[in-house]
Amino acid sequence: MSLLNTSEAEVSTFLLIGIPGLELVHIWISIPICLMYLVAILGNCTILCVIRMERSLHEPMYYFLSMLALSDLGLSLSSIPTMLRIFLFNIMEISAEACIAQEFFIHGFTDMESSVLLIMSFDRFIAIRHPLRYGSILTSSRVVQIGLAFAVKSILLVLPLPFTLKRLRYCNKRLLSHSYCLHQDVMKLACSDNRVNFYYGLFVALCMMSDSVFIAVSYVFILKTVLGIASHGERLKALNTCVSHICAVLIFYVPIITLATMHRFAKHKSPLAIILIADAFLLVPPLMNPIVYCVKTRQIRVKVLEKLGLKSK
Repeated sequence: MSLLNTSEAEVSTFLLIGIPGLELVHIWISIPICLMYLVAILGNCTILCVIRMERSLHEPMYYFLSMLALSDLGLSLSSIPTMLRIFLFNIMEISAEACIAQEFFIHGFTDMESSVLLIMSFDRFIAIRHPLRYGSILTSSRVVQIGLAFAVKSILLVLPLPFTLKRLRYCNKRLLSHSYCLHQDVMKLACSDNRVNFYYGLFVALCMMSDSVFIAVSYVFILKTVLGIASHGERLKALNTCVSHICAVLIFYVPIITLATMHRFAKHKSPLAIILIADAFLLVPPLMNPIVYCVKTRQIRVKVLEKLGLKSK
């Protein structure tokens, strides 16, 4: 069955964009993007390999870190090759089917990463609130069950998105607003009623933002627990275990919140700023999360340096 069955001027392909006004230097922009992509793939694969090979890292915290690395890999692999195709070869066209498939994977891995960050905040709360019972509360089997449950939740949450897009008719308009496909971007090109897409897309966005609310609530309880610790040194030690996770949360949510704020409240929106922030959302978290955890988590840093044949201090 054809995706687009309409008597009007039909389109079977969409047009992605690079960075407007900088088309002549797209080839140079592709160099840092390519480097960031390679470092992100290498960094997250290193995290996964080190945790898998080192039995001393077979603990809940590092299992959740593996889930974060998998989410980052999925986010990178589903989006950045399309961006590089635009900047390197100036290939803007993407088929409607490929575009809809891409938005499914991007939204799916985005929600998965949000869910993993939420799980990690609960993990930090349990580790600080019940340190002696931590191992008995978060057993390996329970960690696997939690991971699978949230992965299934992410898939089921975004699964209707491609089907609601496929039922729409697309005519005349082809130009998208980013270097990759997003549900809300494709939806705006439809020449048929897209209210179902709008409301369900809003529901998915609210579900994802609710994760950030629960993360904030968990840190309220963490701070309350830490302030109840008598020793100043123990307080700092407890809070230090959360630094990596706080950095990962900020790296992930700041671009999302910034984009949402600009779309809703900015009177004079800069298309260039929106495109750069949207691209950073897909480039920065997969790049920075492995770096942050290697720098701030001593166990990970030590094992990585040992694999490289270097001594850690």
